[in-house]
Amino acid sequence: MTSDFVFVQRGDHALEATLFVPDGPGPFPAVVSVHGGAWTSGDRSGTVDIDAALCEAGIVVLAADFRMPPEAAYPAAVEDIRAAIRWLHAHAAEVKTRPDAIGILGSSSGGQTALLCALLPEADAPLGYAALCWPISDPVARYRMAREKGNARLVASHDAYFGDEATMSQASPQRIVEAGEARALLPLIYLQGTADENVTPDMAQRFTDAYTAAGGEATLHFFEGQPHSFIKRGGDEAAQLRATQELAAFIKMHGLG
Repeated sequence: MTSDFVFVQRGDHALEATLFVPDGPGPFPAVVSVHGGAWTSGDRSGTVDIDAALCEAGIVVLAADFRMPPEAAYPAAVEDIRAAIRWLHAHAAEVKTRPDAIGILGSSSGGQTALLCALLPEADAPLGYAALCWPISDPVARYRMAREKGNARLVASHDAYFGDEATMSQASPQRIVEAGEARALLPLIYLQGTADENVTPDMAQRFTDAYTAAGGEATLHFFEGQPHSFIKRGGDEAAQLRATQELAAFIKMHGLG
């Protein structure tokens, strides 16, 4: 079952979410899903292939929209996703989950937002685990790579959302973990394609190495030859199946395990 509704009002902007609820009595584990788009484009429909597959596997998914430039810059997206987490906590029983079974799922730039919610949780928006698909875990490194490659679109998106490198560093999950500033080190899974040209080649390994060195539990899965955002229609079906199975197994283990 899927439904669309407004989960929070920001001035004149009603932010919407799509709720995916599996058949059956539950309770099911649940995730708030954060889409990518370089912080400046797209909407919650961008992760529908992942979200629908997880729902079919027995997981509640709340795919939430958030404010983007030019309407609002960092940290607006983080604030909005925290509101989505609070909504899911408040309505857990209604949607066949439990407050202690809620985690977060982030893709690409949405992975950076998801990581900030996981590393720096608010008391009324706690999470139990994090699932990350090709996240921008080091926005400074990605910004510099985009500049070196002459990728004007990505450079402009970073500039529009963060404003400057100092803010990118402040909002960098990599830096937060390395500096010991994380308030929580949740169990996490990190999926990364080896042919992903939207991240630096070492981004996934550097983050998970730093995370485990800090005392966190991180599982990194590489997908040989897969590009950025490879879980989508028309892609490698075998890789997509393996990826969604690994995500679902991780979420179920940490959501209701």
